[in-house]
Amino acid sequence: MRFECYSPFARFIHHQACASAISNRMPPRQLRFTSRRAPTKLLLCSIFVILIPLWIIITHRQKISYFFRPLWDKPPPPFQHLSHFYAENVSIPQLCRLHGWSPREHPRNVFDAIIFSNELDMLEIRWNELYPYVTKFVILESNTTFTGIPKPLFFASNRDRFSFAEGKIVHGVFPGRMASSGFHSDPFKLESEQRVAMNMFLRQAGISTGDILIMSDTDEIPSPHTIKLLQWCDGIPPVLHLELKHYMYSFEFPVDYSSWRASVHVYQAWTPYRHSRQSNLILSDAGWHCSFCFRNLREFVFKMTAYSHADRVRRNEFMSYSRIQKLICKGDDLFDMLPEEYSFRELIKKMGSIPRSASAIHLPAYLIQNAEKYKFLLPGGCLREFTDV
Repeated sequence: MRFECYSPFARFIHHQACASAISNRMPPRQLRFTSRRAPTKLLLCSIFVILIPLWIIITHRQKISYFFRPLWDKPPPPFQHLSHFYAENVSIPQLCRLHGWSPREHPRNVFDAIIFSNELDMLEIRWNELYPYVTKFVILESNTTFTGIPKPLFFASNRDRFSFAEGKIVHGVFPGRMASSGFHSDPFKLESEQRVAMNMFLRQAGISTGDILIMSDTDEIPSPHTIKLLQWCDGIPPVLHLELKHYMYSFEFPVDYSSWRASVHVYQAWTPYRHSRQSNLILSDAGWHCSFCFRNLREFVFKMTAYSHADRVRRNEFMSYSRIQKLICKGDDLFDMLPEEYSFRELIKKMGSIPRSASAIHLPAYLIQNAEKYKFLLPGGCLREFTDV
């Protein structure tokens, strides 16, 4: 056996050589770097979690507000509904007594007062329906819309169309105010100014104490037998709202009986012309309210930008003819809004398209007598014209 003696220095050299030989036979060791990708991902995720809900809230704030309306808003006090009796071949004295009223010896004068925009077809139907019972048709129109946009005097330029009622028409023009450049006037203020002007105009038209005054929009049409009843009966309430069956786009899409703003007044010197709630009494099933019931797609666009709720047009594509036509035939909302309801039950019940109706029963007689002319208002006639008004 052979013994060799190594010095400490020699042993150190020997160990270093062995370590070097071993390391040359092993795979190289990978270096580890501290990664910053994980914190970056976390930051981006946090931003998306905050921004996406915020974007949804901003984009759909109106829908969100309407959906939660039952939580933040309270319904107005309920109306007291008065039963409404009517059937063909039942005499006026008997109908008066059924309502708890008494028949008159002579009928009251009736003044039908409207602020007119551009609803020529609905005006023709309205005046033909009410012609036998109305003393004066009082119509006030303006050269601007409620939103301050210049507009033609649609009635004045189409007056020949209403020659059948010429002897009863009292027409006035309200000088509107145009919105300044880049500024949109408060539409409700401009609407209110026109309604105040109507008070003076009615007096000029010859209305007297005790006459019947109908306050409603053009498309809120009282049934003829309702006006005849109120005209011939004593003891009627001095202020009475009319419950109208509400339709959208045509009489093919009945919505409900939620329309209440139309009202009938036994006129007094202090009677204000308004389109708001003025009584707790409402006469049931007293006529029709046909909203956005236009012949021409251009008329839809005009009203969407002209009436007091023009702020609902949130995007330019809302006024696309093809979009409007599609929504009309489906019975969907033009403004992509949820129903205005005060309970989740009613809101959910009315969400989605309005169900179609194939019934053309109990509609204005003039409409049925002229069904071909007004086929766009009847079941199966949802297609509209694209031509200019």
